[in-house]
Amino acid sequence: MNHDDYSDAYIKGILDEVNTVAMIGASANTVRPSYFVLKYLLSKGYDVWPINPGQAGKEILGQTAYGSLDALPDTPDMVDIFRNSEAAAQIIDQILEGGKLPKVIWMQLTVRHDEAARRAEDAGIKVVMNRCPKIEYGRLSGEIGWAGVNSKTLSSKRPTLKSGFQHRGLTGKTRG
Repeated sequence: MNHDDYSDAYIKGILDEVNTVAMIGASANTVRPSYFVLKYLLSKGYDVWPINPGQAGKEILGQTAYGSLDALPDTPDMVDIFRNSEAAAQIIDQILEGGKLPKVIWMQLTVRHDEAARRAEDAGIKVVMNRCPKIEYGRLSGEIGWAGVNSKTLSSKRPTLKSGFQHRGLTGKTRG
């Protein structure tokens, strides 16, 4: 896998396939990027399980926070890592040793560890590095264009009003 250039089909396939997301490094601080991404993914119908040892048992955006991957109620479809690259490698090793394998491991912007990614892919897990699912979803759905950003994605599909905000999903299916 070339982790310098993901095809739109690869990213879209992941975002369409995933329903549950474990977000390692989720923050209750409303100005942190992980808070924005958590809020956005929830608004798109994903079930997001925040993982933050300091917030374990509390709620972040109405979701119970967990102290670790081992504390989750089930195996998530995707693990979204909001930690540095070295911590990401340790998290991937923990996932592989634990045996509960997600379909996808997603490392946020600036987070990359090629050797750990190779180990995950060897175990059959799809990997995305140095990308943000919020940005990718917005780009592929055309929503990012509503803010004046050139998404390089053209569509004649009309957005529909959903729960008081504009929403144009990737598959058209309703989550939840």
